[in-house]
Amino acid sequence: MSDSISKEDIERVKLLEIVSKKGLKTLTHEQLDRLVILVEKKDYSRNKKTQKSKMKLLAKINAVIYDLEERKKW
Repeated sequence: MSDSISKEDIERVKLLEIVSKKGLKTLTHEQLDRLVILVEKKDYSRNKKTQKSKMKLLAKINAVIYDLEERKKW
């Protein structure tokens, strides 16, 4: 296993720090889309609790994306 940290890992951590400090609604639609991709790529299957948290986070992100898209329609 490689000890180096990928650019995607760094990007994911930065976005998650923003979410942790300021909430999901502070991210742009593009940032939310990117975060979904980055979180989905990360494999947490060996840790059930972390995998469950990942799924909850993805559900919350998708809800915020849905809200943003609904607001654009009005």
